[in-house]
Amino acid sequence: MKKILATCVCACIIMVTSCTGLSSDNKKLQEENDSLKLHIAKNETEMNEMLGVLDAIENDIKTIRETEKILEIQKDAELSGSKREQIKNDMARIVQTLKKDRQQLSELQSRLNASNVRSSALQKTIDRLMEDIDEKAQLIAKMQTELDRKERQIAQLSEQVDVLSADIGILKDVNESQSLRIDNQDKALNTVYYCFGTKKELKEQNILSGGGLFSKSKALQGEFNKEYFIAIDKRQVTAIPLYASKARIKTNHPEGTYNFFRDAEGNLTLEIENPETFWSLSKYLVIEVG
Repeated sequence: MKKILATCVCACIIMVTSCTGLSSDNKKLQEENDSLKLHIAKNETEMNEMLGVLDAIENDIKTIRETEKILEIQKDAELSGSKREQIKNDMARIVQTLKKDRQQLSELQSRLNASNVRSSALQKTIDRLMEDIDEKAQLIAKMQTELDRKERQIAQLSEQVDVLSADIGILKDVNESQSLRIDNQDKALNTVYYCFGTKKELKEQNILSGGGLFSKSKALQGEFNKEYFIAIDKRQVTAIPLYASKARIKTNHPEGTYNFFRDAEGNLTLEIENPETFWSLSKYLVIEVG
């Protein structure tokens, strides 16, 4: 566009110069020639300024188009919060650029209307760029709306996740509490107690009472020292070393559910062969040794 304008200006100057040469004595013609040169130079300067503005806007549109392609790719992807913020900033920058370019085009249109420059090509370029700006503005507005909708959806999902997390936390606490209670109940149901000692030791703890020349001592009659007993899990402990060569069970436990075994040193070990049945009649086991 600039080359065409320069060619026209040169042609005009040559024509005017030729005329001046032919009528060099005509002062009026010389003045008109000078005036025409100034007018052409002014128009050329004005045209160059307008073309410079149009070039800048063209570059803006090109940059926006490239950024727009990136945003189109990203808008449907799963984006982090920082990436969404970057897209919003890019869109805001594009909106400001379009606003600036639209203002410049409006000013350029006013200058063109007020000037002596008449160029259909220039007018078409202005109209095309204005259409491009409007199209880009509509597209960015649509993308902003879609991004806002996605952010609202993400916020709603985040709230739902928080609620579900809170519910899961409550359920977890309840389950842990129930599990602990069940474990405690299970432990209590399977906890049994045993002790062993000589007759004298057991009587001192009120675990054995009575017994004389013609009567047998009895176990656990009345109050007795429970601290003397050892607590065990009947499912886990099925052998009790007695460290003595003689032993007798003083509490009530079914026959056939246990046996005594002697080691190499002659000491006895009580082995419980059927724990569930062995402890079915009493949770306390008293063994007199010695």
